[in-house]
Amino acid sequence: MIFFTGDTHFGDPRVLRIDRRPFPDMAEHDTALIRNWNEVVGKEDDVWHLGDFMSAKAGDCTELLFTLHGRKHLIVGNNDPETTTGSEAWTSVQHYMELREDGHHLILCHYAFRTWNQMGKGSINLHGHSHGRLKPVPRQFDVGIDARGLRPVSLAEILESRKSRKADT
Repeated sequence: MIFFTGDTHFGDPRVLRIDRRPFPDMAEHDTALIRNWNEVVGKEDDVWHLGDFMSAKAGDCTELLFTLHGRKHLIVGNNDPETTTGSEAWTSVQHYMELREDGHHLILCHYAFRTWNQMGKGSINLHGHSHGRLKPVPRQFDVGIDARGLRPVSLAEILESRKSRKADT
């Protein structure tokens, strides 16, 4: 399986205030996010984290990555310091990626695009950064935890959310 997530901001207390995450402190926040991740992701799964993984003040990135299931790929975000991007526990680190999953052409970046490669041919832009605050655009999905129930999600779940959005309109 392949999962997508972003904007976990482990160890960054700003998310409790700015994003109003439902935790009294960072210890409970981080514990809950690790639990949510490991309940969804298996040890042999791949996880594409679309940026803003953890604060530089949060401790050892490699140690944290080893507590999380799956092979982890990082799409670098604006809050990913060298202590995060330089960890040898990432399977890969890049700023942008295109991949195919279940017949879909996926465009992965921390940031949402106005246009993207193969947009006119049905490709899908997955992003983080906006913490669920952007107005939905066809074939563009925020996979950050604030928009996805504080856990990684599969492509099937993402596409199902598109059907739900259409049903609501």
